[in-house]
Amino acid sequence: MSRQVLDGIRVLELGQLIAGPFAAKTLADFGAQIIKVESPGDGDPLRKWRMLHEGTSVWWQAQSRNKQSVCIDLRLKEGQDIVRKLASEADVLIENFRPGTLEKWGLGWDDLRAINPRLIMLRVSGYGQDGPRKDEPGFAAIAEAMGGLRYINGHPGQVPARAGLSLGDTISGLNGAFGVMLALYERDKKDGGSGQGQVIDVALYESIFNLTESMLPEYQVFGAVRQPSGGALTGIAPSNAYLCQGGQYVLIAANGDSIYKRLMSLIGRDDLGQDPDLAKNDGRARRVEEIDGAINAWTQNKSLDEVLTLLKDASVPSGRIYSIEDIASDPHYRARGVIETVESASGLKVDMPGIIPKLSQTPGQVRFRAPVLGEHTDEVLKEHGFDEQQIAFLKEKGVLA
Repeated sequence: MSRQVLDGIRVLELGQLIAGPFAAKTLADFGAQIIKVESPGDGDPLRKWRMLHEGTSVWWQAQSRNKQSVCIDLRLKEGQDIVRKLASEADVLIENFRPGTLEKWGLGWDDLRAINPRLIMLRVSGYGQDGPRKDEPGFAAIAEAMGGLRYINGHPGQVPARAGLSLGDTISGLNGAFGVMLALYERDKKDGGSGQGQVIDVALYESIFNLTESMLPEYQVFGAVRQPSGGALTGIAPSNAYLCQGGQYVLIAANGDSIYKRLMSLIGRDDLGQDPDLAKNDGRARRVEEIDGAINAWTQNKSLDEVLTLLKDASVPSGRIYSIEDIASDPHYRARGVIETVESASGLKVDMPGIIPKLSQTPGQVRFRAPVLGEHTDEVLKEHGFDEQQIAFLKEKGVLA
């Protein structure tokens, strides 16, 4: 096993479902020890989300690989005391409760910093730890709307569409993991490291808002409100989905100046390719309907495979719209190791996304499968100084499981 970037970094995960746990998974993939605290009985609700195999979500197998599961009832004082003990020896704590929840349990930032000044706390919530909406419940669907993404998705005049994935959660998890890495570097860097932890405050809606590119500057300067544009990318031309024979669509992104000229030559429209008014994107954006019409006239009389072959030969970026079935059968994914197969505790072999990003010297690894509920309770507590009698007593009281 190759050296891991985050070997020796201990992370206490108090989150559930997607955002916080995705941040922890990202750190786990590069060697961090993740101690995932789950409630006795049902554990993380993600265990029951989407499609289940023998009572457990197959999504859980991907989200919780490389983690240890410890069952602690955080509502009980004894459970809170155990978390304080774990936090006192952790580098990072990740949580995505509604703001104020940990404070009610005596596990807030001020409480934990007092016992471990080096602790880094990642806090993920719908609206952030302050501001007028901080106490409101916030899920990704609401955050994606508040962040501006839902408004521009879909087709004009139709119900605003949602992406079929919880982007607000996952992107917030990535932002959180990045924040943890920055805080670890600041704390531990050789020249000038503070030796102190800090809070990383990630709001779901802000993670989406951060992706909105030119929308705010264009509104502030020109009063322009970007509208939904279906399969196209507003203001970038040509970049759209074009109908082929048989009802399939090809995606073409020929918005580079030289690429645009190659595409126009390929489809027999050098009049558009050599038009000086269309040499740059701003000119093409003004006449996007004309350009898209010319491309559609070419694609609609050819099969998808024929179109893709011709575009590839002309070095025009293009592709088919992949279903998950297409992804699973594409040899490029397998060749890159982007799909990994992990055997679950029940013996089920589960394909899942591999380690991203790829590091040449210290690559990440799937070191072990997702845990069953409470699988590591005894092991982790013994590592933190609890003996068998104490653990048995706490289990009898319902504090542990």
